[in-house]
Amino acid sequence: MRPEMRPEIRTGPRNLITDVGGLRVGSAEDHALKSGVSVLTAQRPFFAAVDVMGGAPGTRETDLLAPGRFVSAIDAIVLSGGSAFGLSAASGVADRLRALGRGLRVGPAVVPIVPAAILFDLANGGDKDWEENPYPALGRAALDAAAADFELGSVGAGTGAMTATVMGGLGSASLVIASGATVGALVAVNAFGGVCPPGRRHFWAGSFEIGDEFGGLGPAPGPAQPFTPRPMKPGPSEAPANTTLAIVATDAGLDKAGARRLAEVAQAGMTRAIVPVHTPFDGDLVFAVSTGGRGVADPLEEVALGHAAAICLSRAIARGIHAARPMAGNRLPCWSELAGT
Repeated sequence: MRPEMRPEIRTGPRNLITDVGGLRVGSAEDHALKSGVSVLTAQRPFFAAVDVMGGAPGTRETDLLAPGRFVSAIDAIVLSGGSAFGLSAASGVADRLRALGRGLRVGPAVVPIVPAAILFDLANGGDKDWEENPYPALGRAALDAAAADFELGSVGAGTGAMTATVMGGLGSASLVIASGATVGALVAVNAFGGVCPPGRRHFWAGSFEIGDEFGGLGPAPGPAQPFTPRPMKPGPSEAPANTTLAIVATDAGLDKAGARRLAEVAQAGMTRAIVPVHTPFDGDLVFAVSTGGRGVADPLEEVALGHAAAICLSRAIARGIHAARPMAGNRLPCWSELAGT
């Protein structure tokens, strides 16, 4: 039975990660640069954790998210293009948050806590010949744009993202589980692997689609094919550079350890939507966020939260690709430009 036919499964009102109360997402991009930044923040500090499965991650302040570290809550999470240059986007976000009085108070100082992760989009055909790193300004602009409603597709960190066969994008999705808790996902898809079987428009994530949120074509026909060497997507052939960055969130009250477990379980959503995934050439990771608005009833609810997070992440990946739009200079087609079914 398809997910939309199951009465216990429904999306939040926006079908976005911001259906988790208090969360806001903003994006900023430069289409000449073919890159951008997406920021998740909230009305107050929130718990977060991270799980890294890819072989080539690029991160900032993620060590603070481990259980037992001194800092218990954070102010924002940054997903950015630009490879190592994109880590500077978090500095722009932190500067803006400090000006707003947001952050950890240490004596007279206010220190915003802003973990970040980056994907590689330096070989996507955009103009990267800058004199001044553009990512701090993009980070500030993304934070200023943070709102409950936001665009998907060729925006923010998904602006110049690519997969094996089609352009990537920024995606999001949500679910409300039987207990009333809301779960959501946000993802920037820039994968070494593919999101569709070769030569088809069906998504590997098709089994989890609700309604026609990414085309309504249903599950991908036939079994997944073993990976075989093939021409790689445009980029440096000696060091393929990719990475899918995700955030899952819930209003259930989780501590750092609970959030870490949620991130680990949510990785299954990436494995169901991208083939192959978590390669040595990807820095794939999942942040998990808890706004702490409601308690967790029992261990079975924790199971339901993890299952919902994985489903949301699979759907968000497909929604981001489905929403990508043709742009000047794209080195791959968008999903909307593919022929046939």
